[in-house]
Amino acid sequence: MELKSNQVRLMMLQVADAIIVAEPMLSQADRDLGDGDHGLGMKRGMEAVKAQLEPMEPTSVEQVFVTTGTAMMTSMGGASGALFGTVYRAGGKALAGREFFDAEGLALLLEAALEGVMKRGGAKPGDKTMIDALAPAAAKARESVGISLTAALTAVAAAAESGKEASKAMIAQFGRAKTLGEACLGFPDAGACSVVIMLSTMRDFATCGN
Repeated sequence: MELKSNQVRLMMLQVADAIIVAEPMLSQADRDLGDGDHGLGMKRGMEAVKAQLEPMEPTSVEQVFVTTGTAMMTSMGGASGALFGTVYRAGGKALAGREFFDAEGLALLLEAALEGVMKRGGAKPGDKTMIDALAPAAAKARESVGISLTAALTAVAAAAESGKEASKAMIAQFGRAKTLGEACLGFPDAGACSVVIMLSTMRDFATCGN
């Protein structure tokens, strides 16, 4: 299975809706670690994404993802806007010239996203950030090249979920949560929660045979 550019647009609109609905959960996840604005920021970013994607007639897969990232970056502000904007801008640019979104495209997207986020934010796996979901997802995507997009997304979403769960046992090295020390144990990183929602929604979209 592979998605054409307009199917990718519809998929990202579904992702946006899922994040918007999850705002209360994401806000609580952030409050558990001493902050609390992540959910509202993600909701604002995804509302901007919808405003850009709903009227769009995309000419490429790259355009859909880069537009998503730009909308998030310009509407959210702060660290989350820069980092999640980078996920889709860097990931989208890695798909330049590709006519379809398939398992190989997924690997290219997530690898470029991971590299971009690590470079921009300075975090690494184990620091209790979104990278703890994104890194295992990217690794699983590379392993999944050659299988169907649906199967690849299923494996990638599961890897992200495992990474998010593993972040509960980590002590935060970034943001306000860094001041909590061991008090942040037992809670997942909010950014990792957002990564899981995004990839799980992509999986669901592909599974439904869109």
